[in-house]
Amino acid sequence: MEIEGDVLTDVIKRLRRAEGQIRGIIAMLESGRDCADVVTQLAAVSKALDRAGFKIIATGLRQCVIAEQDGKEPTVDMAQMEKLFLSLA
Repeated sequence: MEIEGDVLTDVIKRLRRAEGQIRGIIAMLESGRDCADVVTQLAAVSKALDRAGFKIIATGLRQCVIAEQDGKEPTVDMAQMEKLFLSLA
Protein backbone atom coordinates (compact mmCIF):
# COMPACT_ATOMS: atom_id res chain seq x y z
CA MET A 1 0.00 0.00 0.00
CA GLU A 2 1.28 3.41 -0.94
CA ILE A 3 0.24 6.41 1.14
CA GLU A 4 -0.95 9.30 -1.04
CA GLY A 5 0.88 12.63 -0.81
CA ASP A 6 -1.84 14.68 0.89
CA VAL A 7 -2.63 11.87 3.33
CA LEU A 8 1.06 11.40 4.07
CA THR A 9 1.41 15.11 4.82
CA ASP A 10 -1.58 15.02 7.17
CA VAL A 11 -0.35 11.90 8.98
CA ILE A 12 3.13 13.36 9.46
CA LYS A 13 1.57 16.57 10.78
CA ARG A 14 -0.50 14.58 13.29
CA LEU A 15 2.52 12.55 14.38
CA ARG A 16 4.66 15.66 14.86
CA ARG A 17 1.88 17.15 17.00
CA ALA A 18 1.75 13.93 19.04
CA GLU A 19 5.54 14.05 19.38
CA GLY A 20 5.22 17.53 20.88
CA GLN A 21 2.48 16.35 23.21
CA ILE A 22 4.68 13.51 24.43
CA ARG A 23 7.51 15.94 25.14
CA GLY A 24 5.02 18.04 27.07
CA ILE A 25 3.89 15.01 29.08
CA ILE A 26 7.48 14.19 29.97
CA ALA A 27 7.99 17.77 31.14
CA MET A 28 4.79 17.57 33.18
CA LEU A 29 6.02 14.41 34.89
CA GLU A 30 9.45 15.88 35.56
CA SER A 31 7.92 18.99 37.10
CA GLY A 32 5.60 16.97 39.33
CA ARG A 33 2.29 17.94 37.73
CA ASP A 34 -0.94 16.45 38.96
CA CYS A 35 -1.58 12.92 37.74
CA ALA A 36 -5.05 13.83 36.39
CA ASP A 37 -3.45 16.46 34.12
CA VAL A 38 -0.87 13.93 32.90
CA VAL A 39 -3.50 11.28 32.18
CA THR A 40 -5.62 13.82 30.30
CA GLN A 41 -2.67 14.61 28.06
CA LEU A 42 -1.88 10.91 27.62
CA ALA A 43 -5.46 10.34 26.44
CA ALA A 44 -5.13 13.22 23.96
CA VAL A 45 -1.89 11.89 22.47
CA SER A 46 -3.36 8.39 22.29
CA LYS A 47 -6.32 9.73 20.31
CA ALA A 48 -3.97 11.62 17.97
CA LEU A 49 -1.97 8.46 17.29
CA ASP A 50 -5.16 6.47 16.67
CA ARG A 51 -6.36 9.07 14.18
CA ALA A 52 -3.07 8.89 12.29
CA GLY A 53 -3.34 5.11 12.13
CA PHE A 54 -6.97 5.14 11.02
CA LYS A 55 -6.12 7.67 8.31
CA ILE A 56 -3.49 5.29 6.94
CA ILE A 57 -5.92 2.36 7.03
CA ALA A 58 -8.62 4.42 5.31
CA THR A 59 -6.16 5.17 2.51
CA GLY A 60 -5.54 1.47 1.98
CA LEU A 61 -9.24 0.70 1.91
CA ARG A 62 -9.88 3.54 -0.53
CA GLN A 63 -7.15 2.19 -2.83
CA CYS A 64 -8.79 -1.23 -2.71
CA VAL A 65 -12.24 0.12 -3.57
CA ILE A 66 -10.90 2.24 -6.44
CA ALA A 67 -8.99 -0.73 -7.86
CA GLU A 68 -12.10 -2.91 -7.76
CA GLN A 69 -14.19 -0.18 -9.42
CA ASP A 70 -11.60 0.04 -12.20
CA GLY A 71 -11.69 -3.74 -12.64
CA LYS A 72 -8.15 -4.17 -11.36
CA GLU A 73 -6.78 -6.49 -8.75
CA PRO A 74 -6.52 -4.68 -5.38
CA THR A 75 -2.95 -4.16 -4.23
CA VAL A 76 -4.10 -4.20 -0.62
CA ASP A 77 -4.81 -7.43 1.22
CA MET A 78 -8.19 -6.93 2.90
CA ALA A 79 -7.41 -9.48 5.64
CA GLN A 80 -4.28 -7.52 6.48
CA MET A 81 -6.24 -4.25 6.50
CA GLU A 82 -8.79 -5.80 8.86
CA LYS A 83 -6.00 -6.93 11.21
CA LEU A 84 -4.49 -3.45 11.14
CA PHE A 85 -7.85 -1.86 11.85
CA LEU A 86 -8.52 -4.20 14.77
CA SER A 87 -5.06 -3.53 16.19
CA LEU A 88 -6.10 0.13 16.60
CA ALA A 89 -9.68 -0.46 17.69
